[in-house]
Amino acid sequence: MGNRIIDELVAGNVQYDGAGVKLRRLFGRPNTQAFDPFLLLDAFDSTNPEEYVKGFPWHPHRGIETVTYLIHGDIEHRDTLGNHGSILDGSCQWMTAGRGILHQEMPQSTDRLLGVQLWVNLPKKDKMTTPTYRDISPSLVAEVVEKDATVRILSGRYKEKVGPVEGNYVKARLLDVELGPNARWHLRVEEKNTVFCYLILGSGQFDGTKTVVPPSHVVLLRDGDEISVQACEEGVRFLLVEGEPLHEPIAWGGPIVMNTREELHQTFKEIDEGTFIQK
Repeated sequence: MGNRIIDELVAGNVQYDGAGVKLRRLFGRPNTQAFDPFLLLDAFDSTNPEEYVKGFPWHPHRGIETVTYLIHGDIEHRDTLGNHGSILDGSCQWMTAGRGILHQEMPQSTDRLLGVQLWVNLPKKDKMTTPTYRDISPSLVAEVVEKDATVRILSGRYKEKVGPVEGNYVKARLLDVELGPNARWHLRVEEKNTVFCYLILGSGQFDGTKTVVPPSHVVLLRDGDEISVQACEEGVRFLLVEGEPLHEPIAWGGPIVMNTREELHQTFKEIDEGTFIQK
């Protein structure tokens, strides 16, 4: 099939979420079909603690997985499963909300908060699965060092190495890729899968054309079984995300993502009545 081409180049927009956290929403509810099975991508990059320390106080989730990857910073978290800890530099937290969880995420004051949160949809048959957490410390992240590239495998496979998770419900590949100045990099992908890249630092070309993708942008790639990346003079660091679409209906209300409006109404009824958390 050959190299994938750019389908969309997304800059996103600045939003304030939680109790007033400034972030960049790259894609979300209007983009569910194009990015299926991925629902939302938020990026944060700030050297001003006033923009993020109010955090995300207690809130519910159902029907999704949240993947928080922190390149630099400190986010304290706790939940109704009794988990309590911190996401630190180079760490990733993969939370399966399943049938329901309440949690809070509170960024702590540091010199820089840099990372992303990705929402992965759960298939209809798994929406009400048991909530779980997987905390991925930097020591668990597999790494492949090549001539002009360093690839950290958060999920899935790259060459001969396997990441600490693959996804129990959606088999997702997440790679943190760093390329040196003007370096070239190629990756085979499944033709049927959704593939996008979020540029964390630097810029690059992603389809063999002269289109330069700047930092803090998402590039959605289509039609092909290979990704081709050419770094610009300053090099580039990006998060590559790949997964097979679910092609299922979506009913989305805030932090709850189900398949029908009836399921959504039932969920909010349980929240109102205090029966949302099931033992």
